[in-house]
Amino acid sequence: MKDNPNKISFIQTWRWFGPNDPISLKEIKQTGATGIVTALHQIPVGAVWPKVEIMNRKRIIEKERLIWSVVESLPVHEDIKKQNGKYEEYIENYKISLQNLGECGIPVVCYNFMPVLDWSRTNLNVVYKDGSITSKFEQQAMTAFDLFILKRKNAEKVYTEVQISSAEKYFNKLDENSKEELLRTILLGLPGSWESYSLDEFRTALAEYDNIDENGLRKNLFSFIKKIISVAEEYEILLAIHPDDPPRSLLGLPRIVSTMEDLRKITETGDSKSNGITLCTGSLGAGYKNNLVEFAETLADRINFVHLRNVSRDESGNFMEEDHLDGDIDLYNVIRILLIEQKRRKHEGRIDYQIPMRPDHGHLMIPDMNRKGIYPGYSLFGRMRGLSELRGLELGIKRTLQI
Repeated sequence: MKDNPNKISFIQTWRWFGPNDPISLKEIKQTGATGIVTALHQIPVGAVWPKVEIMNRKRIIEKERLIWSVVESLPVHEDIKKQNGKYEEYIENYKISLQNLGECGIPVVCYNFMPVLDWSRTNLNVVYKDGSITSKFEQQAMTAFDLFILKRKNAEKVYTEVQISSAEKYFNKLDENSKEELLRTILLGLPGSWESYSLDEFRTALAEYDNIDENGLRKNLFSFIKKIISVAEEYEILLAIHPDDPPRSLLGLPRIVSTMEDLRKITETGDSKSNGITLCTGSLGAGYKNNLVEFAETLADRINFVHLRNVSRDESGNFMEEDHLDGDIDLYNVIRILLIEQKRRKHEGRIDYQIPMRPDHGHLMIPDMNRKGIYPGYSLFGRMRGLSELRGLELGIKRTLQI
């Protein structure tokens, strides 16, 4: 009897921000997704995730006959990244949370190690060619923010005269409302939260990294991984570190999950399938020199979670979020490589051979424009379009490969 082709499919998942998400689980179910990617956003960063809270969320999801496939994210406290304050206590709390998640049957945990800022854009309201709304990052705008709004000490030393002149001209054309909007956009909080830093709070947070360079932050990450990996292995959890977004230093902050070499060093820190990565084609793809096909080929056996989206990008560091099958990222070959990797894992005898994938971000389309509370990139119809396109591409590749 011929194998069911769906056996090699990705686990198609959807990011849901919990009961306060304006998009319901019933709507998500109708997109075709079967897995939910969520987190307990109500629990303060650094605190233990209690089993009772985990199971409450799991029951809500399973009531709709969906599965909690991935935690995104179990956030890492800033003290751990800086290795100061109560970082040892927070690491112990993290280990207990991992244990609790494992005992509740949650198989994948995504996390990141980005200092201060989780992701960065300079415009969240770009009118795309079809009239939908997308986001972009302009280096000129970020430079203007750094020099003339944040006024970071010695910031001018990291920019060329041409960059400074260009940023000054850009800034001088902004009215007060535009300056305020740029400030709000850059300081926007974590996905799932509309809270953000004030400018003074942000300056204070940046200053705490004055004496931490890339080597120091990398040392702290490796120390963290070594302390939690045995717990992940014991409770059969696949960890998946998320790359930096965008994948380079911003505002003087070190970034250490941005390049192939960065990810290779991370996976070599603990020789375990539990020490894996989230292949985010949009975050890594924003790096002009990053070849996502090469990332997929080289790191295939450590890819525990996949975010699929597309960007157009240039050498100056600018990028814009495109439709899922447009842009500069070769998603065809990325998906092809990952499907072959899943087949390899299945032949190896792994029960967990299927990789959870979610359509990452989506344009804000007309049916969602009057829906309140949608976090940028997390609309219903934009992501549903993306999931449909990716599902079709996946099916075509599987038929071509005959798997």
